[in-house]
Amino acid sequence: MQRPLTSHELERYLDRVAYRGPRDASLGTLRALHRAHLLAIAYENLDIHLGRPLTLDADAMFTKLVDERRGGWCYEMNGVFGRVLETLGFEVRYLSGAVGRATGGWRAQGNHLVLLVTLDRPWIADVGFGDGFLAPLPLEPGTYSQDFLRYRVSRDGPWWRVDSHEFGGADGFDFTLTPRALGDFAVQCRELQTSPESGFVKTTVCERFVPAGLVMLRGAVLRQVTAAGVTTDVLRDAEEYARALREGFGLAVPATEALWAKVWARHLQWQAAQAGAAPGASR
Repeated sequence: MQRPLTSHELERYLDRVAYRGPRDASLGTLRALHRAHLLAIAYENLDIHLGRPLTLDADAMFTKLVDERRGGWCYEMNGVFGRVLETLGFEVRYLSGAVGRATGGWRAQGNHLVLLVTLDRPWIADVGFGDGFLAPLPLEPGTYSQDFLRYRVSRDGPWWRVDSHEFGGADGFDFTLTPRALGDFAVQCRELQTSPESGFVKTTVCERFVPAGLVMLRGAVLRQVTAAGVTTDVLRDAEEYARALREGFGLAVPATEALWAKVWARHLQWQAAQAGAAPGASR
């Protein structure tokens, strides 16, 4: 369990996510807070590409997401959200998730942080999967619908799995119910932001739920997902990039021009690789 938030800190968080509802430890509160967090705070890994180390320090994560009005990745998003829930009296368990376990094996263990909240029954809470689910899912095998998005929860021995919707950047994640502490993720937190093989190092990512669906920015490619389908646009300059961050994700990020230069260079490399892999391309 993390140090509870002070009353002033709690008010700052609730203001950040524009939440004015009940504060009792109930399913209704959990669902409303989960949704409010995802609509207000973007999933993003931009600090990695700005050369700013990401930390598991609870106060630093809170300052970044709440006071600096930035977004974060799973350790930050679920770390802060779990702390809020604990402060409100919820029973919260921190779990070690694995994205890509089928291919990464044991090395994938801990590359995702998941929350389990026990009420009338256990609920999977996760505001740190980026384009995941807007409302908590019951820890029960089944298929669940949230607006036009579909999810599946399944079990295989000690492993549980959430299969994400068809538009997600990742197909889902596995996890076990063994309790963890935030400090248990230190090795994975460091590796994911420093290893050349890490997807977080290779690509900038911003994702956010909006009332009509999802907005996703991977590198220079902006996608909007609604019930009507998917629209895709390629951003062309630093001004468009800064506007997309601001309007799509609520982010005012320093050094945007320098960040854009890296994003665009990688986009051109990706385009060249795609062209080289096309049928009939010269080798």
